[in-house]
Amino acid sequence: MSSLFPLRNIARPFIASSLPSPSQLRIMSTNAVGLKPEESKALKERPIQGHEQPIITAIKEMYTCSPKDNTFDIYTGDAVFHDPVGIAKGPNAIKAQFVGLAKIFPRAEIPSFRILENPPSVAPRTILIDQDVSYYRNPKSSPTKTLNSLLTITLDDSNKIRTHTEEWNHRKNTSKDDGFLGMLNEERKKMTANLTEIFVGKN
Repeated sequence: MSSLFPLRNIARPFIASSLPSPSQLRIMSTNAVGLKPEESKALKERPIQGHEQPIITAIKEMYTCSPKDNTFDIYTGDAVFHDPVGIAKGPNAIKAQFVGLAKIFPRAEIPSFRILENPPSVAPRTILIDQDVSYYRNPKSSPTKTLNSLLTITLDDSNKIRTHTEEWNHRKNTSKDDGFLGMLNEERKKMTANLTEIFVGKN
């Protein structure tokens, strides 16, 4: 057993150097706003601005499982939607995600919807939304599930959506920046989004 101690002593600095620093730990635990969940949930509500009205209308149509033909006109051609389930690129792929959701849940309601004040860490032309969505498998029954989420929406100069990030309970979505497992999860979510578009979005 004593012969193992030198190996442990050699390995110790390598193990220590691989441990994340306090600042890295914070980054790993922060959401798309750069805040911890409890911090973004504490942001104050603000009134809607005029140029945001079409965006908010479309978002509510999408999350109540009642999108219209023009609902997804709010996205740029290369827009990216990222949630814990999938990563979709382009309006057609994004549309497929929400059309697929409506096929699973024929009814959805938004009992709570707050547009949040932007903290200093957030870039201009960003809309932050805290919402609760209740999903119903049986439209005449009680909600199957109510989800709280943080929506982080960035706009281009023409007020179309460039990125739309949904984080359940304000908790960070994994991505390729989160190491090997994060990379694998991101690729899985891309495949999920692609399959949804193939089987649902074109119907």
